[in-house]
Amino acid sequence: MITIIITSYNEPKATIRAVKVFLNQKIKQKFKIIVVDPFPEVGEFLQREINDKRVEFFLDPGEGKSYALNILFQENFSDNKKDIFILTDGDVYVSENTIREIIEEFEDPKIGCITGRPISIDARNTKYGYWSHFLFSGIHKTRKKLSKNKKFFECSGYLFAIRNGIIQEFPLETSEDAIIPYLFWKKGYRTNYVERAEVYVKNPTGWKDWINQKIRNIKAHENLNKIAPNMPRTKSFFNEIKEGVFFILKHPKTINEFWWAFQLYFARLYLYIQALKQIRSKQKYSDGWRETEINSTKPFD
Repeated sequence: MITIIITSYNEPKATIRAVKVFLNQKIKQKFKIIVVDPFPEVGEFLQREINDKRVEFFLDPGEGKSYALNILFQENFSDNKKDIFILTDGDVYVSENTIREIIEEFEDPKIGCITGRPISIDARNTKYGYWSHFLFSGIHKTRKKLSKNKKFFECSGYLFAIRNGIIQEFPLETSEDAIIPYLFWKKGYRTNYVERAEVYVKNPTGWKDWINQKIRNIKAHENLNKIAPNMPRTKSFFNEIKEGVFFILKHPKTINEFWWAFQLYFARLYLYIQALKQIRSKQKYSDGWRETEINSTKPFD
């Protein structure tokens, strides 16, 4: 059984699109889709718009994404390690071959986690649009290299899959896409990067939304120092400095893109400083549902 969990936050139209893309996938294996949202209106909208027994709604208790995922992992736990969880969000959508690509990768019994490739749907001819393409290209390059060399790396929260029957819960104090691959790695499983399984993402289009989203991500990863001190770090300030200088010279194609890339380098420095200030002032990472609303990443709602 393949269990697809789509976590959303009051974005019913976008979530409907995310669900329909999965329903239209051409596979023989049985699957079900669970939409997780803290707003009951989303469940009602889902029931009106989609008449399919494979689609379920789970009313999130409002304690955060990780809390909800822990509940669903336990409720849908299977002793069959060929069963799969696929995790994604309601404000993104995947390529039509995604489930098939994931199933094929899990034929290797040594693979515990699989992560897909985020693709920005923002225009490259704007600053924030270019930033999204630049950052996703860097992540793609890094994951592809680490996966090829069979080294540890973190997954993308936009789209990743795990083998069922291995873990039933994970710590709430950090992001699930970082800690879950580590838990599998400790049990002897590898993570593979499947670039053919694409997930299409709308990114922030202004400074406030961009900085809020990125600071929250950094705070989540800094918590790993306490939760998993032995975890190999693939996302860190020093890794960005080391990889970023060369990439800034190679990635841009126009004068504007060179200028935007230069600005991005210092924007990333600023947000790391702000995130560390918040951590030191005891403003800890919170897994609450988007405590600061990021409206510019909502494609429809």
